[in-house]
Amino acid sequence: MIGVFDSGFGGLVVLREFLQVLPQYDYLYLGDNARIPYGTRSDRVVYRFTEQAVDYLFRQGCQLIIVACHTASAKALRTIQQVYLPAHYPERRVLGVVIPTVEEALSRSRRRCVGVIATEGTVASCSFELELRKLDPGVRVVQQACPLLVPLIESGEQEWEGTDMILRRYLLPLKDAGVDTLILGCTHYSILKDKIAAIMGDGITLVCSGHPPVSHHRPHPPLPDAGQPVHGPDGGFPGSGTLGFLQVG
Repeated sequence: MIGVFDSGFGGLVVLREFLQVLPQYDYLYLGDNARIPYGTRSDRVVYRFTEQAVDYLFRQGCQLIIVACHTASAKALRTIQQVYLPAHYPERRVLGVVIPTVEEALSRSRRRCVGVIATEGTVASCSFELELRKLDPGVRVVQQACPLLVPLIESGEQEWEGTDMILRRYLLPLKDAGVDTLILGCTHYSILKDKIAAIMGDGITLVCSGHPPVSHHRPHPPLPDAGQPVHGPDGGFPGSGTLGFLQVG
């Protein structure tokens, strides 16, 4: 079983991609709506929340966990991989979505000028910028923190007229800077993709964090009994590609 963890429901975009490409596996989705947003929290708190989520998903039987939350990936993933896993679950894996997103952005950028919109925590960590420069030291990176977007989306206010005004405030400096590719560095932002595309205009490619090829995360070696029913905490999620949505907090 594969677990997908996000700070809210934005990671369902990532889950959808996995269901399409790897339908033979069972899935358990954990959305921490009760403690959203993660972007304004300290590294210590984000790590604690991520460790709790990872531990819960492993205890439910997941062999692989995808951390869809970019803030959690930026502030906690490396420690989870290098410290927590060897001590507690050495045979299991936890992966993020930053690297495949970065690779997709660089492959699409024509002028080597990439913009990033993300939470305050992700922008402060410079995780996207660091990974972009690892692959292309000459790339120009322009980042913009967007602290108001996740609360708007989680409260269902994406169609509120003020949302367009807020988006323009965040996006126009990136457009003026001449970016030709824009990373939507939070899983929630894909919900606003059409609005973002309209503001950025033609000629600017959007890369959503849940949309890069899932082949980056194909389990290797294959998970055991991948096609067998795996029972979840409520008594069962039978069949392949099924979903459990849980809220913690």
